[in-house]
Amino acid sequence: MSSIITLSNVLEKLIHRLCLRDFPCGEGTWRQSTDRCDVDTESTDVLLDLLSCPHSPWCCDDDDDEEWSPQASALRRLAVLTPERLLHSDFIYKYFTSLSIVGRDVSVIDDGLLKFSKLEKLVLSANNVSEVSAENLPASLQVLELCSNRLGSLSGLTSRGSLQLQHLGLSCTSLSSMEDTTCLTGTHWPQLVSLDLSDCEFQSQRVLLRALSTLPQLRTLMLEGNPFTLTPSYPGLTVDSLPQLTYLDQSRISHHQRHLFRGLATMNELVIDVALATVSVGLMRGLPQRVMRSDERLSDFPVTTFTYSITYQFLHDQIPAGENLDSEPAFSCSETYQEPHQNCEPLSGTLFVTPEKTCCVSKHKTTKLPWSECLDFSDTQKFSVTSLGEFKTFLNQGLCLTLEEEKVLWWPAASEEVQPVKEKKAGKEEIPVKPGSTKGKKKKPTQELVQDAPIRRLLGTAHVPLQSLVRGGKRVHMVCDFGLLSSDSEEEHTTQNGKDEERKEKKKEMPKQRRGKKAASSKVQKEQDEAVKPERPVCVHQEPVTVELSVELSRWSSVSEAHQMFSTCSP
Repeated sequence: MSSIITLSNVLEKLIHRLCLRDFPCGEGTWRQSTDRCDVDTESTDVLLDLLSCPHSPWCCDDDDDEEWSPQASALRRLAVLTPERLLHSDFIYKYFTSLSIVGRDVSVIDDGLLKFSKLEKLVLSANNVSEVSAENLPASLQVLELCSNRLGSLSGLTSRGSLQLQHLGLSCTSLSSMEDTTCLTGTHWPQLVSLDLSDCEFQSQRVLLRALSTLPQLRTLMLEGNPFTLTPSYPGLTVDSLPQLTYLDQSRISHHQRHLFRGLATMNELVIDVALATVSVGLMRGLPQRVMRSDERLSDFPVTTFTYSITYQFLHDQIPAGENLDSEPAFSCSETYQEPHQNCEPLSGTLFVTPEKTCCVSKHKTTKLPWSECLDFSDTQKFSVTSLGEFKTFLNQGLCLTLEEEKVLWWPAASEEVQPVKEKKAGKEEIPVKPGSTKGKKKKPTQELVQDAPIRRLLGTAHVPLQSLVRGGKRVHMVCDFGLLSSDSEEEHTTQNGKDEERKEKKKEMPKQRRGKKAASSKVQKEQDEAVKPERPVCVHQEPVTVELSVELSRWSSVSEAHQMFSTCSP
């Protein structure tokens, strides 16, 4: 179990490192005065140089001091110029107005912070703070940054009336509950101008906006990275619900943008917490042509065909028990091969999702296409997701595409031989038709082929990062690279080597008399073998196999677009 590290303990150590009462700061025998100017004393200017000279052992890098407080370096110089003022600790604590304690494993904000009675800005990002008590915060505090901490609740911050904070940073925390939402109202934060809630876990957009609308001074708001920002109504609903807002997610809200979304906050039938995504697989290039190398003296069968498909996994709404939806569990990119799953049919309708529906990650497989220099899958699938938290996690992990090859061997179907037809003459016996004559013969039917079980092979995988969609992006389009693929598979070489070995074994089993006759024409046979020997694959320059993929989130750009989508999706 990790030890408890208090904020006041960390601050005391940092202040102690300033050496405010030690040489060359503070009062001591090293200081030159009017009544003492011996060789062991130094003037004020020399002492100041010792603080700033890069070669001085007493020089502290200003950047290091500025990192935790801009007052740290100034306080050291003040300790040289007027050391008598630093004899009292109260002066030191009151001198600090800004503290930035980042990544120092602070877990508790204790009451020792109250000694910094003039503190206006406190940054505690990337620590282990799980709870903050308002009783331990100075009344002068205006900026509080708690980004990337382990905050589980905001109730402690609102336990002591109202704080006069102007900025509150709560990004990258797990805040999401209804209790947290009720703590973000004007009753507790009457002076709050800026609020950072980015990368939290809030899922209900309407509930949160209802609370934030009570903050009378709110002008800057950060919300990107929350699950509800993946819905089509974001950011339009936020813009229309908070008319006093000036900046949203670091972008200034224009008058034109307000006009486009005017009235959306009152259209309850349009705004539903459902994410709509469209995944499209387009052109694939660089696939080497597959050529089966075989002995020309063998038969024309089997006929070999190759087809190719792309498989990926995606999160979607699953229809409740009793309704039909073909889906399969998710697969891992680390697996070498799995039997392909059935196509996952996404729900149609999208906006009208009932609470009974749950989400699952399942496979979707494109149509299989035969080889060509450029394969156009033109595969577009729409997915709807109601579990926004799970969807955020899924997008942060990204998509895994797999390229699969399917090889099928075709053989002639077994059929009875066609008997010769006898020609009839009036009053006479049947006369067989002469060989070579077409008279009376049946036309030879088209030969039917039957296939063996398909042989599937995983040619490659590619990962598609989708984090930008969580960070406010609308569309991800990329060309996935599967690398270089060989035109001749190992299986084909193995098959050919097997045929060569079989031919050698047959030669050994031949009777001696036949072997003697065979030796007489060995030269001729060798020439024939060389003539039909398969050629070695020739190394040629190849391009990597690539496939186009796009993932797009549906986001309304205006109220009219919202109405259009609503009418399209209505039953």
